Amino acid sequence: MTSLIFPDWPQPDNVGACSTLRDGGISLPPYNSLNLGTHVGDNIQSVEQNRRLLCEDAQLPEMPLWLQQVHGTHVVTLSSQENKEVEGDALYTSTEKKVCAIMTADCLPVLFTTIDGSEIGAAHGGWRGLCQGVLQNTLSQFKAPKHQIMAWLGPAIGPTAFEVGVEVRQAFLEQNRLFESAFISHNGKYLANIYMLARIILRENGITQIYGGDFCTVTDESRFFSYRREQTTGRMASLIWIK
Repeated sequence: MTSLIFPDWPQPDNVGACSTLRDGGISLPPYNSLNLGTHVGDNIQSVEQNRRLLCEDAQLPEMPLWLQQVHGTHVVTLSSQENKEVEGDALYTSTEKKVCAIMTADCLPVLFTTIDGSEIGAAHGGWRGLCQGVLQNTLSQFKAPKHQIMAWLGPAIGPTAFEVGVEVRQAFLEQNRLFESAFISHNGKYLANIYMLARIILRENGITQIYGGDFCTVTDESRFFSYRREQTTGRMASLIWIK
């Protein structure tokens, strides 16, 4: 059985959501064991079996559309038509039984739902995507007013582990001086708080119901894959769907 964690938010009854942990699959080291990414060098048959295990254990209504994530800001809309694998870093749908899935191994997965569960979304928030507007682009797909949308910040690199260069801090400060509070000087570089960066963006865009954000994929080795810690490693998924 795959291991799952669930968002700590007031989820609508008609919405399902979860994030995977690293155990519960069949992949061999260094991808042990529930690797869901086909692009990291793992045995493809193992990944496909892991994806089937996830569908069964999470009781997904269908196999997710697995995006080719490129650290960009493009939002893919899932409709009732069959979806082929496409490039993008966020998903939106108001269609039942379509699964929005984001893969990560340190980047920030953000799940969205309206209070009534009529619209959902998911975004892949690496620092480039966050800086360039992936959360804003995802929110722009929603028809509901912002006060009716809530967000959950899933497992990502924690504020004590995310060391970045001066250029990363500068890129954010050029967008908004409020981001300055998310950076702490450290050994000639900076420690960046990816959760704080996301919260600032969400609040600036009218989202006040924000949950999660208390994980660290780097330091919690037993539960999470981490690219920064291991380089060659698997990928977790954060998923949301309308039942």
